[in-house]
Amino acid sequence: MMWSEKYRPQTVSDMIGNEEVRATITKWLATWKTGTKPILLIGPPGIGKTTISYILSKQFGYDMISLNASDARTKSKINQTLAPVLGNISVMGSPLIFIDEVDGIHGRADFGGADALLKILKEATVPIILAANYADSTKMKNISKAVKTVIFKPLPPRLIRIYLQSILKKQGAVIPPGTLIKIVNNSRGDIRSILNTAQSIVTGFDPPTEKSFEPLNIEEGINAFFKAQSAQEAGAILYSMRVDPRQKINAFYSSIVSYDNNNNKSSNTTATLSIPQLLEIISQADMLYGKIIRTQNWRLLRYLDAILLQLYQPNSPFRYTAYNLSWPLLNRIRWDGAKIKSLCTTLAKIHHVSQSTITTMYLPFILLCTKNKNLDLLSQPNSVIPQDEFTDIIKKEMELLKN
Repeated sequence: MMWSEKYRPQTVSDMIGNEEVRATITKWLATWKTGTKPILLIGPPGIGKTTISYILSKQFGYDMISLNASDARTKSKINQTLAPVLGNISVMGSPLIFIDEVDGIHGRADFGGADALLKILKEATVPIILAANYADSTKMKNISKAVKTVIFKPLPPRLIRIYLQSILKKQGAVIPPGTLIKIVNNSRGDIRSILNTAQSIVTGFDPPTEKSFEPLNIEEGINAFFKAQSAQEAGAILYSMRVDPRQKINAFYSSIVSYDNNNNKSSNTTATLSIPQLLEIISQADMLYGKIIRTQNWRLLRYLDAILLQLYQPNSPFRYTAYNLSWPLLNRIRWDGAKIKSLCTTLAKIHHVSQSTITTMYLPFILLCTKNKNLDLLSQPNSVIPQDEFTDIIKKEMELLKN
């Protein structure tokens, strides 16, 4: 198992540093109620913004739904992803929305994304946690006014070194003092990077490369890989992406399947490998990682980058695109949301009320009724709707909700 996963904090007290910040975030969620401002977590990559969000959502009984803002920059994408959650809270359970890299939602690629997000933040009906590396852009300043901001301080090198030494002791492993200091200094406070780098060195996978890079996060690494000028450079970049292997495979997968060829026809870049061919390579990487997990033979990890390197092609048109939601959940939100929206539109016309009234007032009771097997929903209603028509409507409602 990767050390970054094996030693991932399970409680807030397991985390290191930023004690006051952790207490502030915990109190915010513990006392959250409708009307409470969303919270914005500012800090460098790998310092624990995502980890504490996952821990607290589980602790307080929320279903955390993640969205990467660098992927959903446009108004339509933000609304498409979040509207089903915010509009059907009773259906989605107890959602908590986590929006990562929100500082990536500004610039020329915005297309109204920042304004759409700002509107959602001001009308939040569920807890919303935002995470960003920086807060110095104009649009981030506008977002900052609608949220409660807490800032993670960089972890002191001495604290990081003590933490890494404790992990090495648990593993019964030793790293020379000079190498240990180099790992800490190059990490820039990224705990994930530290653990992944240390594990790579301990397991003997520390190959020399013709060109070296500073440790790269997932977005920087994927984009640099696709822009590499040679296979050798691409290989060095892969090695420099000291992230969880599953995260690396998923990032390549989502970047390739999300590529919109129709909207990139004007691009001067062309792909020499077809998308099915690229997906076959990713499948090979996925099977290797699956074998590693089953056998716990982590030395096989040295072959993962060799497989992923086959994705490299000069002048590649692909760029980083992330899906933090699992595909089953993503599809469920998309398709169930469309069904529920269609159902609520029909019911709103029949009952002469707004769609939002149907969604918030009627639908929860319809769901309760469909789960009550002792209730005869097909009996004569106290309504002006003819019996046959009402019966057909109820049957369609039940069929949609069951599917």
